[in-house]
Amino acid sequence: MAMKYHKILVAVDGSKTSELAFKKAVEIAKRNDAKLFITHVIDTRAYSSIEAYDQGISQRIQNDGLQLVNNYKERAEKADCQHVETILESGSPKVKIPKEIAPKNNVDLIICGATGLNTVERFFIGSVSEHITRFATMDVLVVRSSVDNEE
Repeated sequence: MAMKYHKILVAVDGSKTSELAFKKAVEIAKRNDAKLFITHVIDTRAYSSIEAYDQGISQRIQNDGLQLVNNYKERAEKADCQHVETILESGSPKVKIPKEIAPKNNVDLIICGATGLNTVERFFIGSVSEHITRFATMDVLVVRSSVDNEE
């Protein structure tokens, strides 16, 4: 039995492994003629205390997130990925991706990098990818940074 994915979600944060995850997601989406959702979740815990001192930080982070997903969308379309949509949310990526974004969009595969930008948090309470694999009800592909994954 051949497995075909119809809706693929890739989580991006600008890290090296999310870049590798994005590249794999584009190839898998093209091979399956699947819809590709490119998502970035702005972790509001990361800047909530700073926002008390700088009211504009929230808008700048939102703009950066929008620019990030739009850049990835443009790259996916240039790579001949036919069906691409972006999703920008705020909250906890650990919760939003597997419990809200993926189910809401009927995703059948989530692709994410093994490690992201927040290495301190990963050390203390676990990585986003660990939480995604634990709580997702669909297939999850965790992309590792290694020589084999490099171009």
